[in-house]
Amino acid sequence: MRTIRHYCSRLSIKYISVLVIAAVLLSGCSGSSSAPKGIKIAVLTYDEYDTFINSMTKYMTKWCRQKEKEDDIRITLDIVGARKSQLTQNDQAQKFISGNYDVLCVNLVDRTDATVIIDKAMASDTPVIFFNREPVEEDLSRWDKLYYVGAIARQSGEMQAKIIIDALSDPEKFRSIDVNGNGTIQYVILEGEAGHQDSLVRTNVCTSEIINAGFSLEKLGDEYANWDRDQARTKMSELIDRYPFQIEMVIANNDDMALGAIDAIEEKEYTLDPFVVGINGTEEALEEIRTMKMDGSVYSDSKGQGEMIMEMAYALGRDEPFPPSVELTFDKYVFRPYSIITYDNVQKYLGNDK
Repeated sequence: MRTIRHYCSRLSIKYISVLVIAAVLLSGCSGSSSAPKGIKIAVLTYDEYDTFINSMTKYMTKWCRQKEKEDDIRITLDIVGARKSQLTQNDQAQKFISGNYDVLCVNLVDRTDATVIIDKAMASDTPVIFFNREPVEEDLSRWDKLYYVGAIARQSGEMQAKIIIDALSDPEKFRSIDVNGNGTIQYVILEGEAGHQDSLVRTNVCTSEIINAGFSLEKLGDEYANWDRDQARTKMSELIDRYPFQIEMVIANNDDMALGAIDAIEEKEYTLDPFVVGINGTEEALEEIRTMKMDGSVYSDSKGQGEMIMEMAYALGRDEPFPPSVELTFDKYVFRPYSIITYDNVQKYLGNDK
């Protein structure tokens, strides 16, 4: 009996040991399979056809694919355009919030109408990173999980003015721009949107800086082309018909409109060769500057902004602090610097958009 009890006792110990080992193995397997939870990021743009915004979202996608490899984590990145409808964008935000997305990155259609999206985000505790179109300060201050990534509009106007001032300060260049030789530069402006902050600031700052530098300007026309190349081409064609021998300079609020103006100048076989400047430093604009069809642009870092937005979204999605690369101003804003592009330094920027 003792032998049998001893045998059973040893058997029980072995059985318990097997169970313990199995439990440990199962625990280990469970631990090894619990990879970091996936992150779901939604990017809502005002318009899927905007060249600069598309450049930003391209870099967002590249950043996420690289991060997935580095951290062995699944990142769901959905990018949608609102076709310039704030109501559509509000509905898109609700859809992603209902789908339990971790972060919304929003390029507002109407920067003064962020209330609906903010209300929905606060109710669901979903952080929002606004970008490119800055919400009004009162909206952004409503909650500590609202942020903005972009650039300072005034700087772009100042730098656009500097391109022009530098050209006009060269006597030979001034004579080539001032075709009629009256000492006053006749110009037209192609603006982005009526009432849009960047349009207003870029336009007013640029022209004010030129005048303050001591140069005489005469505005022939001021047209809204809604950041769009085709609309700018149409508007510029109309301006050429109205002023067939007078337009010496074209100041455009972005590169797409500057390119549209160049399209019209070429199509109309305009007798003058206006000085044309834009803003953003898009790939096609850089090529036009290289070939001297366009005279300058102000580089806005689509790569840096797109990657910064994703760095922030990734940290928010994992409920982690922002990395040191994210330098917040007033705990809300991340501003990326502009820089000037002319024929003299365009080679530095060519290829940056690859």
